[in-house]
Amino acid sequence: MEDSRLVVCSACGTTNRVPLDKLGRGLTPVCGRCKGPLAARPGPTTVTDATFAADVEGSPVPVLLDLWAAWCGPCRMLAPVVEELATELDGRVRVAKLNVDENPATAARFGVRSIPTLLVLRGGREVDRIVGVQSKAEIVRRLERAVT
Repeated sequence: MEDSRLVVCSACGTTNRVPLDKLGRGLTPVCGRCKGPLAARPGPTTVTDATFAADVEGSPVPVLLDLWAAWCGPCRMLAPVVEELATELDGRVRVAKLNVDENPATAARFGVRSIPTLLVLRGGREVDRIVGVQSKAEIVRRLERAVT
């Protein structure tokens, strides 16, 4: 089915095949398992200290977690790349963002000392760490190596 897209439900993690014509008509697709609405346009999930367990540890797919702060220039430089990766890797990897100023407990839990930091997590456990601004190609290379 070339005229469909795989969309992962943010509520239950089920991968759903959504026809592109349904998205084109402005209809909101729903998850086949939990019946919750599916995001028509994938993007990074905003994670907090309170939602970390559900959004990251409970994710059925690996997670690329961007730890950032609003005042951080390099973080703002990396933001468009993170947005692109969220779209391109939708269904294979969940991309999430965590503001370290607003969520210090999770940042401390992983010993984050410098931002931007990208963590690659599987089952809530760190499998790779990318610190500083890196090219999109390098992030994808490291992500592919860690996820496979």
